[in-house]
Amino acid sequence: MSPLPLSFYRQKDVVKIAKQLLGKTLISEIEGVKTGGIIIETEAYGGATDKACHAYKGKCSNRTKTMFHPGGIAYVYLCYGMHNLLNVVTNEKNTPEAVLIRAIYPQMGIDMMLKRRKKKKVSPILTSGPGSLCKALGITRKHDQHTLLKSPLWIEKNDILIREKDIEASKRIGIDYAEEDANRLWRFRITRQLIEALIS
Repeated sequence: MSPLPLSFYRQKDVVKIAKQLLGKTLISEIEGVKTGGIIIETEAYGGATDKACHAYKGKCSNRTKTMFHPGGIAYVYLCYGMHNLLNVVTNEKNTPEAVLIRAIYPQMGIDMMLKRRKKKKVSPILTSGPGSLCKALGITRKHDQHTLLKSPLWIEKNDILIREKDIEASKRIGIDYAEEDANRLWRFRITRQLIEALIS
């Protein structure tokens, strides 16, 4: 196991980190079973100055307090009262920035992922969408504030090279309330061509 170092997460630029997480391997280990895959989609959230961020204007609540910790831990919250969503906390203490992990390409523990998602066969929706991803990997709110340096949840570097031309940028999803910040192109995804090349 070779998790990314804390120095990776504590960089100052959350947008840069959101891009750099593409192509890395997200892994969970629940009850002795490893599940995971290649991160193919992320969203950046820029802390106190980003109207789309939970911690806009420095808001620190029972839900958002995790974001105020130093980077390198998981921020897991419940969305719409039913979906757990995994975020990676970045930057230094009291700079509440995070990257939402929106999708992975499944590589390991696929049988367990299918069981958790109540699916019979692998398809793009198995681990696409932050709620589906967390369900497939067994990630729940009990993993909130867990360090990303060890089991049961961590992110590893691999040999995949992601170049700027391999990344598509678009608006983030479900943040129409964020006024001008809703127009930021802070959702990042590996191009379909590269994904197809990785799985061929």
